[in-house]
Amino acid sequence: MAEHEYRARIDWTRGAATFTDNRYSRAHRWHFDGGLEVPASSSPHVVRVPLSDEHAVDPEEALVAALSSCHMLFFLSFAAARGFRVDDYSDEASGVMGKNSAGRTAMVRVTLHPRVVFSGERLPQRADIDALHQRSHEECFIANSVTTEVRCEPVWDA
Repeated sequence: MAEHEYRARIDWTRGAATFTDNRYSRAHRWHFDGGLEVPASSSPHVVRVPLSDEHAVDPEEALVAALSSCHMLFFLSFAAARGFRVDDYSDEASGVMGKNSAGRTAMVRVTLHPRVVFSGERLPQRADIDALHQRSHEECFIANSVTTEVRCEPVWDA
């Protein structure tokens, strides 16, 4: 794959806040090349409301979502190539903040909990699905870009 540059524009303004007293809003906007604008903020777990916007996306959530989304996109592609029809894919992904090996606060683990529903004449076996998840994890650009441990624990309906 050839190199490609991805861009995002982040906008924040002080407004009427003093700023130097550290009591300024952390709310800001993310702008993406397709025209989408997303409200963003620091996590309320890091900076308390009202200085954070609990309804906005925070960088930690965005990292978890990016890992989950990347894994899903590879999984769907690989499943289609194998002739397996996916009807529904959902993931209750989670990330854990803690101290990394250098003693710094970091996202130390992200766990994906994908639940996939298949239909059609050609249904995958559990080993097929596990292999699809393994390959998706190995190929995921975002997982290959971070040092965080990324786990995939598929949810199996009985």
